[in-house]
Formats: sequence, C-alpha cells, structure tokens
Amino acid sequence: MTPPLLVVGHGTRDEAGVAEFGAFVRRLAGRLPVEVAGGFIELSPPPLTDAVAELYAAGHRRVAAVPLMLVAAGHGKGDVPGAMARELVRHPGLSYVYGRPLGPHPVLLDLLDERLRAALPEAAGAPGPAEPTGVLLVGRGSSDPDANAEVHKVARLFWEGRGASGPEQGPGLMAVEPAFVSLAGPDVPAGLERLRRLGARRIVVLPYFLFPGVLPDRVIAETAAFSEDHPNLDVRSAAVIGDCDGLADLVVERYEEALAGDIRMNCDTCVYRIAMPGFEGRVGAPQLPHHHPDDPAGHGHGHGHGHAHAH
Repeated sequence: MTPPLLVVGHGTRDEAGVAEFGAFVRRLAGRLPVEVAGGFIELSPPPLTDAVAELYAAGHRRVAAVPLMLVAAGHGKGDVPGAMARELVRHPGLSYVYGRPLGPHPVLLDLLDERLRAALPEAAGAPGPAEPTGVLLVGRGSSDPDANAEVHKVARLFWEGRGASGPEQGPGLMAVEPAFVSLAGPDVPAGLERLRRLGARRIVVLPYFLFPGVLPDRVIAETAAFSEDHPNLDVRSAAVIGDCDGLADLVVERYEEALAGDIRMNCDTCVYRIAMPGFEGRVGAPQLPHHHPDDPAGHGHGHGHGHAHAH
C-alpha cells in the first residue's frame, strides 16, 4: 500500500487561512492516487492528531508527512517531528517518512513572480517599468537565524534575472529587499524606507506567505500606513501565494521525494546541531511538539518555545 500524504500546517487564528488550507488539502486529494489528510500543529482545527487518526483508522501504518512551511525554522525542525513522535506512541505500529519544507524552490519563485505581475498589470510584458521599482519580500520572521537567512536567499534568487540589468522579461526591478513582520529585523517600515532611500519610486510588497492570516494582514496594514505617510510613492501590496496548482505541484514533489530517499534538513547552519555564534545555548535543545487546543495532550499547557504566535 503506497503511503498516504499527511499535510502538516502550522495553524492560524484567521478563518480565511484555515479555509484555504482545507481547500488546498482537497486540491491535493484530487490529483493524487493516494489518501490525503491535513492538520495543524497549533492554533486552529483540525489538529494534526485528528488527521493521523483518520489515516490510521483507514488501515495505514506508514505515512509521508510533508510540512506545509516555506522555511526550515523551528516548526519544521522540531515541532512537527515532536508532534509526530507523540502520534507514534498513540498509534502502535505507525511509522512515517518526513519531507522537506517547501522553499527555496524555483516553483515558489515563479509563483512570487505571478503575484508581482498581478500587482503591476500595466508593466506586464514591457521591457521595464516607467519608474524605478523595488520589491520588499516579507517573511514571517523567526528566532532561528537559518530560517531568516533562507528568506534573504529567496530575495536574492528572485532578483536574479529580474533586475534592471537582467533579461528584459516583464517588470525589471532595481532591488529586491528582505524584511520580516515578526521576531526579526528589518521590519516592514524599515524595509520600505530602505527601498525609498535606494531610489525606488514604486514599491511592491510581496508577502512570502502561503495563505491568508493574522501576519499577512499585518503586512498589509503596515504597508498601507507607510503609503499614507509617503503620498509621493506608489506603494502596493501583492497577494499571498495561496491555494493553486503550482503550489500543489511542489507539495507532490516533496511527497514523492520523501518516499524515494533519505531526506535531511540543512544541518550546516542549524542552531540545534551547530554552535552558531550567539546561539550556542540551543545546541542539543530538546524538540517538543506544540500543544494544540484541540489535542488532549495540550490542555492547560503552553508550547514552551518562549514566544507567542499570531498567524
């Protein structure tokens, strides 16, 4: 029996984000010849434990878990494996293979490009925009420097080939700068100000998020506030990546990759394995699951990571 796909999301307090996650899981179920289930590790139903129980009840004893996460931060490195370890105890005979987080990946760069072009319809197909245009790629932000560095890498990869000196395909960009909406700097206003000082007259804020949520809404609000304070600038917000076929293609790739071989995280800069300067105390730290409000193990407990979440 081919292992089913278990899609593991973080969770959000935003109802639209929860609904889009559910729609995306259904999209995957419609294009794979195996069962597909999805759940969250915290904040919102359905909890991961329900998704695992659904597959276990259907007779599956081996599953392929793919974290629906863009970067290899603490959620993908520790929280999901911790939650899965708890499920192995709850379900005798269960085993799993674990896929990689989604990014960085060329598919994501293409999807970001689509969102950028949708925000700049007047520049589509033109050799370059009429005004110097910069992009602010906004990630969630993490206390894990490896995860924040991945967002910087995505910003650079996105700019390559799309800069003013690159191939003349669609809107040429004078700069693509990274920023974060929580836990790390620069924040959104600082990133926008940097692009303004670099000479951008038009700025597109490109959220590096999968689905709607509290944090993407915050990005929109902070962008609108900056725009109001700078009426001489053209400041726009692009859409999140969202439920789409391209994203489904990537998740299927991660699923098949997990089944085919030995998948490892990027351990060269992982603060839980390597004594990175300023993070030496994290080496060997225990990795525990988040406590989901709809999971019996989570009642009355915090997740123990020392920071709050609002997604």
